[in-house]
Amino acid sequence: MIDRTLQPPLFPITKINFVEPTVIEINPFAKMYWMNAVLDETTRIEFHFNAGSIRSNEKIAGSVNNLIFSGTPSKTSTQIHEELDGLGAFIDQELGQEIAIISLYCLRKNAKAAVELVIDSIQNVCFQEQEVADNIREKKQQYLIASEKVNILARREFQKQLFANSPNYARQIELKDYDAITVEGLQKFHQEFYLNGLLKVVLVGNMEQDFVNYLQNKVTPLTTQSIPTYEKKFINNKGVFHIEKEDAVQTAIRIGMPLFNKTNPEFIDFQILQTILGDYFGSRLMSNIREDKGYTYGIGSGLSEANKTGYFIIATEVGKEFVSATLHEIKLEIERLQNELVEEEELTLVKNYLLGQLLKHADGPNAMMDLFMSVQLQGLGFEFYADFIQRVNTITAEELKQIACQYLSWESLTIITAGSSN
Repeated sequence: MIDRTLQPPLFPITKINFVEPTVIEINPFAKMYWMNAVLDETTRIEFHFNAGSIRSNEKIAGSVNNLIFSGTPSKTSTQIHEELDGLGAFIDQELGQEIAIISLYCLRKNAKAAVELVIDSIQNVCFQEQEVADNIREKKQQYLIASEKVNILARREFQKQLFANSPNYARQIELKDYDAITVEGLQKFHQEFYLNGLLKVVLVGNMEQDFVNYLQNKVTPLTTQSIPTYEKKFINNKGVFHIEKEDAVQTAIRIGMPLFNKTNPEFIDFQILQTILGDYFGSRLMSNIREDKGYTYGIGSGLSEANKTGYFIIATEVGKEFVSATLHEIKLEIERLQNELVEEEELTLVKNYLLGQLLKHADGPNAMMDLFMSVQLQGLGFEFYADFIQRVNTITAEELKQIACQYLSWESLTIITAGSSN
């Protein structure tokens, strides 16, 4: 009988048994990734297109992504969505700088019918003038509403200054741009980047091989016929940039710099360092600026990645009277990492947190697939996480201090504030 008065033993995390997806080559430039270790009746299918905002501009890429299910010559938008509902299926659309993703979630028994409907909608969308006009009107209204929010203003300016040497990555849509959208422009983008731009298919489901073969045949006509190119060297405008928003009570702050992605040998070290700084609830930025000073409800840092590069970011919103003090405290916390060794208790806590989060994110086939796709983006595999576990367990306070001195230079940062200066 279990003695519940005794604490169960604790075991360090030294290894996670990952389940590799099956990789199927659709053509030399496009692949399917299939995870079939699913115990329930659900199915998830993702279509990754070379149709991000860098391929044309945000207004065109965004409008095409929004309008994919707006109707075909034989079905209206309402009919498409009613049929999806009848199959117990739903779709999600996501637009990034480099790719656009259409995700389908459905029951296994209805997967083939749902795929037929989705592929037909993608291939035969007709961009009816009324649908396009309604979409433009809705987007203009959303733009006006978003432009009243300091966090949106800060994000836009941060992107412009962070990718200062790259018009494609720095580009930000303006209200007048929506008036330049034409049906012909949408059709041209759709033809180039959807009908000939499929890069990956992600399949999570306990499917029969016949369905996998069917899906491969179904998507083959949409696949890209070349390897996409991506920029990999960004130069940011350094210093402080302010966006004025009269009468704003809060000021949004964005701080960051171009950095690297998982292919860099020091990525894991920096990930550990920035977690200590601001990437969990007990981080130094949270403890200082939220818990001690009370300047904000939340502040955090993170690493964002792309195909060839990545960037570091700190984000928060504070009362306008606390902007200078907040920037001072952020700089102070960065300097502490450069000048003082992280104490063993704090380092052990962060190590346990990172390993626990990895274990949590490996729970189940969908989570396992997300982990795989995160590393596959840079041409890596699950061996990255074995290296991650080993490095988290062995990194020292001295090594973290060296990483802070090497990369966290205040003078190298882009600093954006958006709010009222009064």
